[in-house]
Formats: sequence, C-alpha cells, structure tokens
Amino acid sequence: MGQTARVSAVVWIAAVSLAAWVWLSLCQGFFWRTDVRLPPRREPRQWPRVCVVVPARDEAAVLPASLPTLLAQDYPGHAEVFLVDDGSSDGTGHLARELARRHGGLPLTVASPGEPPAGWTGKLWAVRHGIALARARGPEYLLLTDADIAHAPDGLRELVAAARAGDFDVVSQMARLRVESLWERLVVPAFVYFFAQLYPFRRIGRPGARTAAAAGGCVLLRAEAAQRARIPDSIRQAVIDDVALARAVKRTGGRIWLGLAERVDSVRPYPGLHDLWRMVSRSAYAQLRHSPLLLAGTVLGLALVYLVPPLALVAGSAVGDPAVAVLGGLAWLVMTGTYLPMLRYYRQPLWLAPLLPFTAFLYLLMTVDSAVQHHRGRGAAWKGRTYARPDTVTDEG
Repeated sequence: MGQTARVSAVVWIAAVSLAAWVWLSLCQGFFWRTDVRLPPRREPRQWPRVCVVVPARDEAAVLPASLPTLLAQDYPGHAEVFLVDDGSSDGTGHLARELARRHGGLPLTVASPGEPPAGWTGKLWAVRHGIALARARGPEYLLLTDADIAHAPDGLRELVAAARAGDFDVVSQMARLRVESLWERLVVPAFVYFFAQLYPFRRIGRPGARTAAAAGGCVLLRAEAAQRARIPDSIRQAVIDDVALARAVKRTGGRIWLGLAERVDSVRPYPGLHDLWRMVSRSAYAQLRHSPLLLAGTVLGLALVYLVPPLALVAGSAVGDPAVAVLGGLAWLVMTGTYLPMLRYYRQPLWLAPLLPFTAFLYLLMTVDSAVQHHRGRGAAWKGRTYARPDTVTDEG
C-alpha cells in the first residue's frame, strides 16, 4: 500500500512537471521565441539630439573593442559621448581619451564623479553624473550603454528611428553576450533564456501589460521620460538597475520595448565557471527581493520544472514504471524544444539543448550562493565595490 502511494506520488510529480512545461510553452508570452527584434523603423524628418552615457570602472581591457564603435556611429543628427570614469585604477579614463584621439568620430567627454555617497550604487552614481552633463546639451534622447558593448555603425540611428516610429520612451536591446569557452556555451544562452522566461519580451512592449524590463547594455531613453520617472535618483540603490529603470518609466506612464539584438554585442569574456558564477550570483538574490520564502519557492520551482523531467525518465526506466518514464521524457522533450531557438540565435550546436537541466541546476546553486553571501553580510559586490547590504536596497519612485 505504501509503495503504491509512493509510486502514485512520483507519477503525479512527473505529470505536474509536464503540465508546467505545457503551460510555460503556450501561456508565458511565447518567451522561448527569439523573433522579437527592433520594431518597425521610420526615419524622422529631423534627427533629434542624442547624448550617449557610458559608466565605466576598470574597463581598460574591453574599451579598445567597444568605445571606437560608439565614436564611429553613423548618425545624421547631433550626438556625443560622455564616458564617466567611476574611480578606475587601470587608466580607463586616459585610455578613453587616447582612443578618441586615435579614432576620431563623435565628440567624447571623459569625467569622474568621485566616490558615490551613501545610498547610491557606484554605477548609478556614474550614470547620474553623465546624465547631468548631457542635460546641459538639451538632448531629446539618452543612450545608456555599458563599457563592454560594441555597437554596429548604424545602431544609434536604428534605435532612434524605432523609438520615434513607435513613440516609445525606452527602446532596449539585449546585447548578444560572448559565447566562446565551454562554460560560456553552457551558461550564457541559458541566462538569456531564463531572463526571457521571467520577462517575456512580447508582454513588455504590449500596452497595458504590467511586465517591465530593459537590458542595461543598450537602453535608449527619452530624456523627458527620464525626468518624469526621476531616473536615476528614484532607483539609486537598485542592484538590478536596468529592470528598475524600466519599471520606473512604465510606472509613470511611459511606453517601453525590449528585444534581442542583432548587431549589439558584449565583448566581455567569461571564460571560466567562476566568472559566470559571479555574474549571476551577485544579483540573483536581489532578483528575489532578498526573501527566504521566494528563495525556497524558486529552488522548488527550478527542481520541479528542470530537474524532475530527466530524473523521472531515468528513474521510471530503471524501475520499469512506463508512466513515470513517459511523463518525464515528454516534459524533457518540451523543455528541449523550447531551448532550441535560443541556441540557434547564439549559433550554438543543438546537442546542447538536452543539457539545459544541468545548466538549470548550476543556476539553482548560484541563486542559493547569492543568498548565502547576503546573509553573511557581504552585500552585492561588483568590480571591487561592495554596495550597502542588499536588505536596504529598494526601488523607489
């Protein structure tokens, strides 16, 4: 009797996992599709003034591959670049000036904001300084981009044309991250896949939808919307600043759009698992609002959705329970199918798709580690800066 009950419980768990995958694939904004690209563009009669703000801290290793692409923008209107050197120790500011002298192109201003005051993350303090400098030029749009992002020559032109045509206050593209090492192949496409599962791109751009997100590497922001939403002051403590920015703009009536980039690329390498682990764990617990209850729910959810299918298939086959094996196999098959488009987008071999449960297990461990670091009082750290304890980090506005 007890054994029958246990078998029935395993069957039900496998069935719930399969049902979860059917629901995710059909009812979660078709998150797995990768066809959300820049919306229709229409060139304006008069190109608006744009200021590009680049917060940078110890970025000398990547600037030679990224900054020249910004300076070389083929933009019909007036545009200039403000690089804000956030206390770098590797000569980032000096290198930026040298690159501008060597390559020419758009005007470049290099500035330093000094140490951030209490209550500010270093990056957002640098962004604030850059926006303050830019506002003196009276731009209609601000392009907020990270120092490791390389842009196609017509990238700014395409962003502005899309924003004007759709009357968007935010047009953001998720840069294509580098995928070269073995660990990058395993972890990076899944990172974007999980992000899209949390924030389905189709819902973000839909009028009236509550879902809001942006990708910090490439955010075109209407200056008027930034003032209305008090960006960046209203999100000054946010660790996940891009999502916080999108929420603040949408909360104040702005229209936002987010999609995958075709020619916006991150040049930052994450060659080893340790590098990727730090990238994910530094903000994973902040994403869960530092809630032990949400952490427990996330761990259980990841286990049910990603780990149960292969375990059910293997266990059901081993003990001769066809129901458990079939349910687990079907769930794993649906999971694998939804991951294929992301692998194609990243030009990766499709045999990586069945390994998604293993990658999900790594993300589960990274999330738990993020919580452990929080409860040890280490706060969120990035590029040598440790922010205030995350339990004081909130999104205001």
